[in-house]
Amino acid sequence: MKRERILAGGIALLVVVSLLAAAVIPGALAAGSREEKRPSGLRIEDVSIAPGHVSGGTATLAVETRLEHRGSAAENVSILVRAVHSDSGLVETTTQSRVPTIDGEREESVTQNLSVERRGDYRIETVVFSDGKRIAEGGTDVRGVGALRPDYARTGVDFHWNDGTSAFPPIDYSIATVSDDRVSLDVSTYLTNEGDDPSEDVRVVFIARQADSNIVTDRTTVSVGTIDAGRTANPSATVTVPDGYNYYLDAVLWKDGVVIGTARSAANLDPSKTLSVNETESDVELSVSDFEGSNEKESRSKTTTANDAGQPGFTVVAGIVALLGAGLVARTNRRKHD
Repeated sequence: MKRERILAGGIALLVVVSLLAAAVIPGALAAGSREEKRPSGLRIEDVSIAPGHVSGGTATLAVETRLEHRGSAAENVSILVRAVHSDSGLVETTTQSRVPTIDGEREESVTQNLSVERRGDYRIETVVFSDGKRIAEGGTDVRGVGALRPDYARTGVDFHWNDGTSAFPPIDYSIATVSDDRVSLDVSTYLTNEGDDPSEDVRVVFIARQADSNIVTDRTTVSVGTIDAGRTANPSATVTVPDGYNYYLDAVLWKDGVVIGTARSAANLDPSKTLSVNETESDVELSVSDFEGSNEKESRSKTTTANDAGQPGFTVVAGIVALLGAGLVARTNRRKHD
């Protein structure tokens, strides 16, 4: 009986002490409750942007927003992403997505796609809303959207020397034959597959273009086929042009009916000046016939699918000049006889 009274007294004392503590420190229990139910906190940890599908006129940007969450569960959250054109300041496009409830102290990643015109630069702005109120925002600049290559034009194949820094021209040429004021040029280029997989079937069109008039005098198409990864192909062909003029030698790379690359070199057949891609000129002494047969062509396979006969040439102009000169001489002779 004595033990029971002692135990009951201890319990009563504990209750009294608890009541006194609650009275003296009224905020103790409330503080613990508030600690357990502290409000949700969200902030933008990082925003990253990656290119997606690219067409001829538009580019899709995949915008990934990483949110850092603290506190109680975050509900009714949405993220708005918009693209603002840097030059005009106009909003190009906007998208908004709901975010599932986020609980626990962790990061949540949300990816949204923006489709913008493939031109200029953009400011990508991100705004986070909770219960309709703006709670966080950020922005990232994106430049050079126009440089993104469309999906249909993507390939690992490119001209080997075409960056403007190499001492080698992207297109080589040599004199094959000279006959009746016409010159046959052996032209070739180098295509390297810089990708990790074999390329699609590609073809090259070689074009000879008279420099002063921009007239196309001849063109030929060479089927290259598939180029293995890390390998270089050396397509070649022959074009025939009138002698005594300077030419641009253009090479156009095609894949599935789409131009995917171009290269240009200069061929100097005019002995009075030298043509280069950057249009510098100087007097030189050059006789095309001196080079006939001096360059041995390397034995290599080539497939020419088209080879136009070319333009009539520039001898018509010389003929007109000769006729005018003959008329002038005849008139002078008549005056002497009179």
